[in-house]
Amino acid sequence: MNGNTGVVSGVRVSHESASLTELEAASAGSETDALEALLSQPPVEEAFVVQTCHRSEAYVVAADGTTGRRALANAGFDPAAAGAVGMGHEESLRHLLRVAAGLESLVVGEDQILGQIRDAYDRAKDAGGIGHVLRQAVTKAIHVGERARTETAINEGVTSLGSAAVELAARETDVAGGTALVVGAGEMGALAAKAFAAADAGRVVVANRTVERAERVAEAVDAPTAATDLGDVDERAAAADVVVTATASADYVLDDDALAAAGETVVVDLAQPRDVHPAADGVCGVSVFDLGDLESVTASTREQRERAAQQVEAMLEAEFQRLLAQYKRKRADEVIARMYESADRLKAREVSTAVSQLEAVGGEVSEEEREVVESMADALVSQLLAAPTKSLRDAAEQDDWSTIATALELFDPEFEDGMPFDVEQDALAQAESED
Repeated sequence: MNGNTGVVSGVRVSHESASLTELEAASAGSETDALEALLSQPPVEEAFVVQTCHRSEAYVVAADGTTGRRALANAGFDPAAAGAVGMGHEESLRHLLRVAAGLESLVVGEDQILGQIRDAYDRAKDAGGIGHVLRQAVTKAIHVGERARTETAINEGVTSLGSAAVELAARETDVAGGTALVVGAGEMGALAAKAFAAADAGRVVVANRTVERAERVAEAVDAPTAATDLGDVDERAAAADVVVTATASADYVLDDDALAAAGETVVVDLAQPRDVHPAADGVCGVSVFDLGDLESVTASTREQRERAAQQVEAMLEAEFQRLLAQYKRKRADEVIARMYESADRLKAREVSTAVSQLEAVGGEVSEEEREVVESMADALVSQLLAAPTKSLRDAAEQDDWSTIATALELFDPEFEDGMPFDVEQDALAQAESED
């Protein structure tokens, strides 16, 4: 398969299509592990994975959609799994743009996802998963995400899960003057810590596996702070009025025993998989909320963002059409290049034959005479291929790959295996629809 002619296939599992349990089951140990599993599949030429607390998505480039979907399933991203949504080429491209623009986030317009996509792109590059097709797709998505946030008001108001968690907590208890514990010093934890400071929390404690990271987050917070490691988290949770958890731990960080003596405490669990054991919600005085409960917070700001979202939708559609046009031009150009290569081989053979015949009749052919013969052959090739070239470009614009398949069979039968789509399958589907 040529790098310009691959097809993108994708699978997404998100808060919109899956329960928290299904989302947990779909999440790989790490994006790096997932990339290795995808790239180990022989048909996969490129791969991209993005995992956040409320989404797990994988994209591959293969010769055709059927092959791509099979490779995804074999690597643990089964489109038929509970809560999963399979995506074809165009749907994958459009969805990537929507995710980067913040239109698919639990908090519409949130900024964190854009940084997560950039990080995922860097990891995919390091793993050797980024080639021509996904490079265009992901960089276009990042471009759209940047435009959405600089040219519209879609990221005004509650702009992250961290700030949404603090707003939810503030609805349940008085945050001002209280002690807030943030467990996890990643980007989400840092946003929650800053949101607590903005809500006038009396003290913000940041707990993390590495104290150094917790200290860096604490230093950036405009409030009295403290930093500690996870070994101290039970004691800190018992003394806190509000707790927000956002770690990447595979195990529970807090359970019912840790919160047994906490008294009146609000806990918001933003982690995926969850940081707080379900039994903690049964402890007297402790109220535990998770990602699903943030819907009430995000709904309150949704109306004010509807106009901005409409602007982003229009912007996204224009960028999406440009991206599709780029892909189609690349595909057509690849087929046309192969057609000219085939014609050039034929031309060189016939010019050599003609020169040999001239020499047999009239003696040695001079360099000038050879150039005249070659020039005439070039002109004939250009004139003969002008109409097929236009037809192939038109066919690519219209997704008429059966026409392109015919051209490849005529000019270079061996290239048929490199077709960008499963032409045989598409032709069969078209015949069935006509019946």
